[in-house]
Amino acid sequence: MNLISIENLSKAYSEKQLFRDINFGINDGDKIGLIGINGTGKTTFLKIIAGIEESDTGRVIKGNNVNVEYLPQDIDFDLNATVVEQVFKGNSKNIQLVRRYEEAIMNPNTKNEEILRLTGEMDEANAWDLESEAKSVLTQLGITDFNEKIGNLSGGQRKRVALASALINPAELLILDEPTNHLDNTTIDWLEEYLSRRKGALLMITHDRYFLDRVVNQIIELNKGNIYSYKGNYNYFLEKKLEREEMEVASERKRQSLLRNELAWMMRGARARTTKQKARIERFNELNDREIDSPHEKLDISVGGTRLGRKIIEIENIEKSFEGKKVIDNFSYIVLRDDRVGILGPNGSGKSTLMNIISGKLNPDKGTVDIGETVKIGVFAQENIHMDNNLRAIEFIKEGGEYIETSDGEKISASQMMERFLFPKELQWTPIGKLSGGEKRRLHLLRVLMEAPNVLLLDEPTNDLDITTLTVLEDYIDEFPGAVIIVSHDRYLLDKVVEKLFVFEGNGKIIGYTGNYEYFKEVSKMEKEDNMVEKKPEKKERQKENNKPLKLSFKEQKEWDEIDEIIAKLENDILDIETKMTEASSDYTKLQELFKEKEIIENKLEEKMERWIYLSELVEKIEEQKRD
Repeated sequence: MNLISIENLSKAYSEKQLFRDINFGINDGDKIGLIGINGTGKTTFLKIIAGIEESDTGRVIKGNNVNVEYLPQDIDFDLNATVVEQVFKGNSKNIQLVRRYEEAIMNPNTKNEEILRLTGEMDEANAWDLESEAKSVLTQLGITDFNEKIGNLSGGQRKRVALASALINPAELLILDEPTNHLDNTTIDWLEEYLSRRKGALLMITHDRYFLDRVVNQIIELNKGNIYSYKGNYNYFLEKKLEREEMEVASERKRQSLLRNELAWMMRGARARTTKQKARIERFNELNDREIDSPHEKLDISVGGTRLGRKIIEIENIEKSFEGKKVIDNFSYIVLRDDRVGILGPNGSGKSTLMNIISGKLNPDKGTVDIGETVKIGVFAQENIHMDNNLRAIEFIKEGGEYIETSDGEKISASQMMERFLFPKELQWTPIGKLSGGEKRRLHLLRVLMEAPNVLLLDEPTNDLDITTLTVLEDYIDEFPGAVIIVSHDRYLLDKVVEKLFVFEGNGKIIGYTGNYEYFKEVSKMEKEDNMVEKKPEKKERQKENNKPLKLSFKEQKEWDEIDEIIAKLENDILDIETKMTEASSDYTKLQELFKEKEIIENKLEEKMERWIYLSELVEKIEEQKRD
């Protein structure tokens, strides 16, 4: 069922055209990720669909009884409201009813008759589930004091309260702008699961590539005023975008070949005397003026930096507490020249505190941090440094350095570095005040790098950066001739870049792992399974004491006899569909049908695999019982 139709949508700010003549539709069940470089108009596009902003031309047609819930990046909070009051500030009837009920029971002057009346309305509207879901979602997001004032919460906690409000508000279309910002990895895992199960349509902007891969079934790329639609997850988008760019490169080669022929003809002194000659001149001008959207190149730069001596940073037995709560307990580590270290942990566990101690911004309560004489630390913090809005972007960058020197002695100017970090020449002279939030964040990052540090401390560097910029940053880190320490919730970045992890486990305890994020997850899973195995003998002993012999029911036996054949058939069906998808790679309508068909079969296969695991364990226990 179609929920939203977008027809001929256009929007410009001053002289900058964000997008023109966009046509697009959102159907029930669509889970769409909107991606594009910062400053291309992604947030504006969401606001227009949500009804917050007006387009210059075109229209957004909303279906009858279609409710839209929108979570912006920047939210206006009522600082005097409690958490639960803020969550229930939505406009749906049930949300308003729950809000009135919560306000009534919190007010000591409310009469019993009023509470009874509201209780009856809650029963009639079946609104109790909404209240319990709200508190469950808040708890999952790490908010447990529902009566705490919003003004007493941190910025990250407020963002999570707003996210909870958006998630529980009944809506056919949920629109989220960077929902994973300020969330830790555990909470992001939970949000993935929640959004994957949620009914209705979803449209979101996120830089989290794993999140996109696991949640969405469609990618929309906003690029130079146009949109490109890909019916699949993030990995599918990468494959198809590569194919599209290869076609564009082939088209550009053909254009250049034609241009060379036309240029040779023009240079021979073509005169526009005949209709045929005029047509050739017009064709030459057309070929010459045509723009090609060239793919972004990998950042090919042997990064230079200040020379590092033998001693980098030595951290010995440091401790730190705040108001009696220990966040770092007896932590030691020697930073090596080529370290790529990731830091993980729940929000508020002490990750930024550790970074501040390493950089010298904060002193430990105990222990020492000894920094080598040749070390020059570059810090990219969660919050942007102060920027003069009247200063032009390139002037701000040149304050950090006129050029950066590569390891082979080549000097790259500030302007050249800006181009490599996706600031074309026309944007470099733009006043900072006219840049988008993401562009300012990218500018701040480049300023840190232009100061030629040899140790990088990056605290949540992916917040508000687009995916293309993240790819550039990853390439830069790969070539960086020094140590890099990263606090990040971006699992894709941690997998690609880091080789060691320090994980905050609470009460100041920090555990080290050698490997990337995926390795850490595997080790954590194995540790949990080992703990479960240790508990199984007790269960077995109790079972023997009860002396209740296990056996398969008739239905289970029949299912067990047939399940291997069913699983094999489902796997073959998936392979057949994947073959058809390859053959229909240019037919997006057919691809969408095949993708949905594949998704249905994969869900069936997952169910059968779960049943196979259950039945096989049951059969194994029956065999053990017979042997005993």
